[in-house]
Amino acid sequence: MKRKLYWVKLFFEFIRCSPHILVFSVHRNKELIKADIERWLKVFGLPYGYTTGLVHLLGSFPEFRNLFYKRVGIWKVLLNIICPKLSSLYIYADHIGKGLFIQHGFATIIAAKSIGDNCWINQQVTIGYSNDTDMPTLGNNVTINAGAKVIGNVTIGDNSVVGANAVVVKNVPANCTVVGIPAYIVKRDGMRVNEKLV
Repeated sequence: MKRKLYWVKLFFEFIRCSPHILVFSVHRNKELIKADIERWLKVFGLPYGYTTGLVHLLGSFPEFRNLFYKRVGIWKVLLNIICPKLSSLYIYADHIGKGLFIQHGFATIIAAKSIGDNCWINQQVTIGYSNDTDMPTLGNNVTINAGAKVIGNVTIGDNSVVGANAVVVKNVPANCTVVGIPAYIVKRDGMRVNEKLV
């Protein structure tokens, strides 16, 4: 019975999201959106193709809607009426690489110069300005855990992890895990360390 109800729900989501499917099929950012869909489906272990996956993600995850609307630009004005985005998630970045995953996204502000491929950002995260112009750059495969703050003209290197509630105001090298206030390195290239950020 649950499975039957799920497919009925999905059918109605197809109807509701048909404008989204149309925009997706012709948009210049189609390949980026496909990479996002692949990443989100992989995280949730869902076996759908692009169209069904898109509909499921739009119907079930408002965080995904925010990312989708960021990708499609001006079309978001119309599409948001049909399928509202998460009102407490803000995404401002000139460049967002493929496969960005936002878990929960509640009370999250993402204001970055650039976000690399396959990044993971949790809830109650602030990535933002320290003044009128200085904001962070995230490399590829970066994870920012719940409640973390990454502020100012800093770079988070590829494959690095910012621990929950950490406050980062200095550059983080690649392949590092940082924790604390202010953040310091506890793991570098898989080895336990205790190093200050410089």
